[in-house]
Amino acid sequence: MSTATATPGAPTWTATERQTLFAIMAAHAVSHFHILTFAPLIPLLRDDLGASFIELGLALTLFSIVTGLTQAPVGFLVDRVGPRRVLTAGLAMSVVAFGSFAVFGTYAWLLISSVLAGIANAVYHPADYAMLGSRIGPERMGRAFSWHTFAGYAGGAVAPAVLLAIAAGHGARAAVGFAAVIGLAAAAFVWIACPRDEPAAKPRAEKGPKPKLINARIIGLTGFFVLIALAFSGMNTFAVAALVTAHALSLSWASAAVTAYLMGSAAGVLVGGWLADRYARHGLIAALGFAGAGVATAMVGWLALPGLAVAVLLGVAGMLSGLCMPSRDMMVRAAAPPGQAGAAFGIVSTGFNLGGIVAPLMFGWLMDHGHADRVFLLGAAFMAITAAVALYQEARRR
Repeated sequence: MSTATATPGAPTWTATERQTLFAIMAAHAVSHFHILTFAPLIPLLRDDLGASFIELGLALTLFSIVTGLTQAPVGFLVDRVGPRRVLTAGLAMSVVAFGSFAVFGTYAWLLISSVLAGIANAVYHPADYAMLGSRIGPERMGRAFSWHTFAGYAGGAVAPAVLLAIAAGHGARAAVGFAAVIGLAAAAFVWIACPRDEPAAKPRAEKGPKPKLINARIIGLTGFFVLIALAFSGMNTFAVAALVTAHALSLSWASAAVTAYLMGSAAGVLVGGWLADRYARHGLIAALGFAGAGVATAMVGWLALPGLAVAVLLGVAGMLSGLCMPSRDMMVRAAAPPGQAGAAFGIVSTGFNLGGIVAPLMFGWLMDHGHADRVFLLGAAFMAITAAVALYQEARRR
């Protein structure tokens, strides 16, 4: 993949860089919107389809499993045919997935749509990061990664409200149809705005061993991504219920505390992009951020606090954890062999899926057995382990 459109050393963003970044941000925002398309509509889909919650949960599980199985192969495909083609194809598949359910609207088609949407979801991380890595100057890469992550947070944040508003007036199938429409718009934008893919360079005979993609650093970073998912996925899912149960907070205060966490995460990501561009020790930045987030989260689990104090602590935890994300992405970029960024991000991002499958079961078990306070303590423990792994990765790199 040519890097001619990136301008290393340029003091400001070039027009091509800005155009590429906006297109990738749009695609990532839509991807997070699509991740949450079916979940907030479950009560309505239950009535429309006559399905049980377990049957509807199966559709969400299929989505995660399919993404986990296909993300690494898609990463290799990105490196072979180019991120623009693969990203556009993934967005087009999401249009088919959600549009077909809007048309047919049966439970069987819900399962089919979930499988297709899971394949489409596997495209985003490998294609997005490969495109940014080849088209953005290295001194702006951290900020590019941070805006990419921020756009994903924004897409997920608005999804429930938008979908439920459409469903209230026109039904659940119309809301799912809207998800297809924005996918189509994003596909067109990516195809028009992103620089064209160039033919992959033919391998040249070189002296010495060829860099291996599956190496100790990539394997370690995959485990690192599993730990991040374990630290945040399950806690995010059960945070409101745990605050109501363990701290006797009102539902409004519990929701406000989780909102503070999400807003803090979004703000932290933008700060983290600036830090990732300014300081090269990305593992150290990630370790300090995760450690600080772990301390704040542990305090929520240990101490009997009023709602305002819980909201402040979770807001701090969110900001510190968000601050780590651009440095996390820079760690993967540094570990990827030349020309294999898509495959590298595809492999390590599979760790999110693995952790995302296990974490809800672990944290759900704590809730079912009356240990709601330990939801935050277990999350803090995983954050501490994540910080230790980040330090180890930094020491190994240096």
